[in-house]
Amino acid sequence: MEAVAWTAIGLLAVALMGSFGSFYYLGTRIDALGARLDARIDVQGADLGARIEAQGSRIDALGARIDAQGVELGARIREQGEELGARIDGLASTLDDHLRRHTG
Repeated sequence: MEAVAWTAIGLLAVALMGSFGSFYYLGTRIDALGARLDARIDVQGADLGARIEAQGSRIDALGARIDAQGVELGARIREQGEELGARIDGLASTLDDHLRRHTG
């Protein structure tokens, strides 16, 4: 009976040591997978950062084009305003002449 008890204690000790070994092995595998995942995330982050920078430069170029068109549009609006002002002045003088003829 004593031999059976010691055998059971020995088996329990081996099983317990095996469990600790399994946990250690599992921990090292998790650490290795974590390191691989960190490396992959860093690569993806660098790629995403480069893409964002490229989009930023494209947006800056688009902003410059919009600014240039705004300047051009402002000049065209001023030009048309001056032309309209001249036409209105011409019509006003024609209307004044017409009123002078009728009022006497």
